[in-house]
Amino acid sequence: MSQQNQRAKAKLHSINVALESGGMQQVKRTVNTGLAPAEVAHLIESSPPKVRKMLWELVEKENEGEVLQHLSDEISASFLNEMSAAQLVDLTAELDTDDVADLLQQLPEHVSNDVLRGMDSEDRSRLETVLSYPEDSAGGLMNTDTVTVRPDITLDVVLRYLRRHRSLPEMTDNLLVINRSNEFIGILPINKLLVSDLNQTVREVMTTDTQIIHATMDEEDVAKIFERHDLVSAPVIDSAGTLIGRITIDDVVDVIRDTADHSLMSMAGLDEEEDTFAPALKTGRRRAVWLGINLITAFIASLVIGLFAQTIERLVALAVLMPIVASMGGIAGSQVLTLVIRGQALGHISSSNIRWLLNRELAVGFFNGLLWATVIAGITLFWFNDLQLAWIIAAAIIINLLVAVLSGAALPIILKRQRIDPALAGGVILTTITDVVGFFSFLGLASIFYL
Repeated sequence: MSQQNQRAKAKLHSINVALESGGMQQVKRTVNTGLAPAEVAHLIESSPPKVRKMLWELVEKENEGEVLQHLSDEISASFLNEMSAAQLVDLTAELDTDDVADLLQQLPEHVSNDVLRGMDSEDRSRLETVLSYPEDSAGGLMNTDTVTVRPDITLDVVLRYLRRHRSLPEMTDNLLVINRSNEFIGILPINKLLVSDLNQTVREVMTTDTQIIHATMDEEDVAKIFERHDLVSAPVIDSAGTLIGRITIDDVVDVIRDTADHSLMSMAGLDEEEDTFAPALKTGRRRAVWLGINLITAFIASLVIGLFAQTIERLVALAVLMPIVASMGGIAGSQVLTLVIRGQALGHISSSNIRWLLNRELAVGFFNGLLWATVIAGITLFWFNDLQLAWIIAAAIIINLLVAVLSGAALPIILKRQRIDPALAGGVILTTITDVVGFFSFLGLASIFYL
C-alpha cells in the first residue's frame, strides 16, 4: 500500500475515533481541510445513515459540490432533494458541466428546470446541450469546457492566447482545432506546441488522424476506444461534425467502474448503486423481488422432481445423488456464462465467431463430461455397489454438462439480441435449465431402468 493510501486510512480512522468521542470540531476541520473530496465521499458512504447525515452537515457549503460528485447516485440524490433551487445553483457554480449534468439527472424534472432557470444563459446553454443526450451516451458523458484554436494562426499566437487563461480545463493534453463553422478538424498536442517552431502555423503541426467520438455513441463503446488507444481525452462531435465537447479519462474510469459494479451486482439481482448502509426495510424490499423470482425457478425444479416421486421412493440413492448432477451442470454453465458475458463487454464476440465459440464449448463440455462422469460413476459404484446406477449417473452428468455449456454460451447472445441484460437474467435462467435438465435426465433414466 502506498504512503498516500496509508495516510488517508489513518485520517479516516482518526475521524471515526473523534466521532465516537464526540469531537465534532476536530471532525469538521479534518473533513473540510484534511481530506480530499473523494475521501470525504468515501467516509460518508462507509457510515450508517445517522452518522452519514451528521458528516454531511459538517461539510462546508463551498465543498459540497466537490463531495457530491464522488457519491453514489442514491446517496447524492438524498442530499440534493433536501436543497432549494437557489442552493443547488450555488452548489454547482464551480463544477464542470458534465458533473453538474450528472447531479441534475438525479433530481425530479421540475426541480432541475428550476435550477436551470437560476443559471446564467451561457451555463444553461452548455448544460442543456449535455442534458439533451442520454445519460449513458458520449453526449451525456462529455464536458463542454474545451480550448479551441483555428488552423491558420501561428503557434506563437496560440501560446499568447493560452496565457490569457487563468487555468486550463483538467486533463488538457490537446487543443482542439476547428474551422469558422465550428467543425472539428484535428488536434494540436500540447507536447508538439511546446517543442515546435513558434512561427509555424497550427495547420503545419496539428494531427488529423485522431480518435473522434460521436455524441450518440454508447458510453461502454467510448470506454473501449479509450482503453485500446490509451487516450487521455477525445473530442466529441454531433451528426453534422460540429465540435460540442470532449471526454476525459477520469469520466471513462467512472464508466469502467460502474460497468464492473453492474456486472457483479446484477449476478445477485442487485442494483450497482446499492447502498451498503441503506435502511433494512428498503434493502429488504429490493431483495425480496429477486428471492421471489428464484423461488419460482426452484418450484419448477421441484415439479420435475415430483414427476419421479415413485422412482425416488423405490431407490433412496437417487435422492442422495441428485444434487451432484444439478451442481456439476450449474458450475460448468456458470463458467461459460461468465466468460461469454466478459467477452461481450470487451467486444470480442461477434456474429463471425459465435459458431466457433459454441463448437469449442461443446467440445470442452464433452471432455469434462466424460472425465467427471467416469469419476462420479466410480464413486457411485463403490458407495452403492450398483453398476446400473453408476451408468445412469454417468450418462446424466454428460447430458447435463453438454446442455449447461451450450446454454451458458448461447444465453448471453440471445438475451443481448432481445435487449435483456445477460448479467441480470442469465444466471437465473441458466440455473433453472441445469436443474431441470439434470433432474430430468437422471431421474428419467432411472425410471426407465428401475420401473
